[in-house]
Amino acid sequence: MFLFIWLGLRFGVHRLGGQEDMHMSIRKVIEFILILGILSSAGVVAQGAITPQSQAGVIGLTPPRLSLTTGEVSFWRPGAQDWSEAQINTPLAPGDLLYTGAEGNLEIQIGPRAFVRGAPSTQLGLENHEPDFLQFRVSAGNVSLDLRTVEPGRTVEVDTPHGVFTVEQDGYYRVAVDGERTSFITRRGGQATLTYPGGETVALGPNQEVIIEGIESPRVASYAAPELDEWDRWNYARTDHLLEAVSARYVSPGVYGMEDLDRYGTWRIAPTYGAVWIPRGMPSGWAPYSTGAWVLDPYYGWTWVDTAPWGWAPYHYGRWVFVSGFWAWAPGPVVVRPVYAPALVAFFGGPSVSISVSFGSGPVVGWVSLGWGEPCVPWWGPPSFRHRPWWGGWGGPRVVNNVIINKTTVVKVQEINVYRNVSARNAVLVVKENHFGRGPIASARVRQADAKNLKPIHTGPEVNVTPASFVPREKRGISPPKEVLERPVVATRPPKARAELVSGEKRNVASARVPTPAPCIVSAPQHWKAVPVANSPPYGQSKVERRTTDRAQPPALPKSESPQVRKKVSEGVPPLQAQRQREPQVFRSSPVKPQASKSQAEASQGRQPAPPKTAGPQIRERSAPSLSSRSQVSRSMPTARFESSRRQIEARIPQQPQRASRVVGPPPSSAQSSVRQTKPKGPSAHALACEPANRLLPNRAERGWQQRMEEFHGSERMTEQGMHQDVPRGRQGNYRGELAQ
Repeated sequence: MFLFIWLGLRFGVHRLGGQEDMHMSIRKVIEFILILGILSSAGVVAQGAITPQSQAGVIGLTPPRLSLTTGEVSFWRPGAQDWSEAQINTPLAPGDLLYTGAEGNLEIQIGPRAFVRGAPSTQLGLENHEPDFLQFRVSAGNVSLDLRTVEPGRTVEVDTPHGVFTVEQDGYYRVAVDGERTSFITRRGGQATLTYPGGETVALGPNQEVIIEGIESPRVASYAAPELDEWDRWNYARTDHLLEAVSARYVSPGVYGMEDLDRYGTWRIAPTYGAVWIPRGMPSGWAPYSTGAWVLDPYYGWTWVDTAPWGWAPYHYGRWVFVSGFWAWAPGPVVVRPVYAPALVAFFGGPSVSISVSFGSGPVVGWVSLGWGEPCVPWWGPPSFRHRPWWGGWGGPRVVNNVIINKTTVVKVQEINVYRNVSARNAVLVVKENHFGRGPIASARVRQADAKNLKPIHTGPEVNVTPASFVPREKRGISPPKEVLERPVVATRPPKARAELVSGEKRNVASARVPTPAPCIVSAPQHWKAVPVANSPPYGQSKVERRTTDRAQPPALPKSESPQVRKKVSEGVPPLQAQRQREPQVFRSSPVKPQASKSQAEASQGRQPAPPKTAGPQIRERSAPSLSSRSQVSRSMPTARFESSRRQIEARIPQQPQRASRVVGPPPSSAQSSVRQTKPKGPSAHALACEPANRLLPNRAERGWQQRMEEFHGSERMTEQGMHQDVPRGRQGNYRGELAQ
């Protein structure tokens, strides 16, 4: 660079004469230096932008998760032939559509504390998904947005046939769409912006309802928000329950599906791995990535969709380990920002690999779950990111070929040829090459002797893509009415369904059976030009309120909901979040019930009591005895005091299953219930060599009964001695009398 400056000065001095020419030459040289500096800095930025580390911010974007389906729910993705039955744990991509039947409900998790739910007879689609922008379309039905937290700078847009609603802050929102009108309600301090064709932008304040009628010449009317109906209260109660998950103490913040881990598994402490989660009720011979389907995602390529209700976090984060004859999911050390992956497996096979399995011989595609610290070789993302060792979102040690390496060690992907889980029984699964990505897998297990013939492939499976590759189930689902499919919506951006897949292939985004009309594009709202609507008083005190006869009946609740939640909804108990916001409601309040402990939830699902060594979590959740109960314990014999305290605690344990039945969502499947009752072959969960996890101190094991009771009574003696020393000698008798009362 200095050479260019010197040449510029020399060129300017010799070419131009005089002092004025000298100043002009210096000015041109300075301009040249500035341009050169801008170009060089742009080159540095461009060079840094293609590194795998910088791509992790875009690659690790968590897609919305279909977290709950009840009744009939259909799913369609561009490229599929027709509607199919929806499958929970499906990662949604722009262009996907969902439809609920007359008794169907669905839930989509769009953030750690944000949920979108659809009522019966609702069509909901994902139009756009970016780090700071999320766009949905609602063509018919009722949709709620329970946004407990909206990250700064993020926008959620809801497109309807009559107008587009923009949300940028937390709150509770409800949209209802039919053929004639669209209503939008804001609650819990929520605010939104309405934009409709040919009209001005309208700002919506908290506790307001806006009605839009007509499409050619829309009419807008504002009212006070009505009372919460049963469906609203169910949304409030379910979100409150999901945010109380104990598993969030062991997993990095931002990971979805924590409540499912509480309900379907248990946490233990394993040497080397720390806190691990073990699924409950798995049959003998089960292995990770064996119950589900490989689905083609337009952004992430081949993505694993598991059929288990808990099958989200363990298949997109962390690693699987085989401990004492059990498969356990190890999330690893907690990191600030977890990074999503479509699957964490190593692929085997290829055109030249042919082994003999139960379904015959021929080219196969195999896979195995990644072990502790092993790298993932991405088959998705831009070319500069793919086919390289990647530890995105992993906070534990790095392991290559069963050897721990430093983070600065350069690893070539061709050198990775050993995966620890291959040696575990039934860990490697294979399918025929022409069956991969064709719905639920009918896998064959590979013996350890045959596994040696499989060679790792460091690219994604190169198989032919068919319409069945875009859906997790082959069974056909219900279709929405034709008028709903052909109903256009109003939006600020066009839909962003990709026609080109990550592999470079093309897909048919248009379908004759599933028409997708183009939206009516309007300008994005500008907040400084929005016309605010006057704040409405609470319902019942406003002079402008909708008549009750104009309101539709509330949507039906999911039939698989627990009786306790249905009772809470029918009584009109306001949720905790609503009480904190002091929203005026007509429902009576009730005291907050304590959260059920993990041992209580296990007892409610028919699990046998754990031995005394693993009974620590049950004691941990109980409060210390009062001073009056302490005085009743004999101080002459420590053994009698220990037995008495243990009997007092055990006397309360039979009542725990009744309190632990407070769950929100569908109950475990009958297949899983029968597995727990018939005691499948293999070691049971309470026979694990690992210690139970400590809820209060993650990554630490619970202590045994005797140690905990000795520490408890030791602290009791210290407390009483301290009280006697702090009071005057003449008043010690009074304090002893108070302790005995």
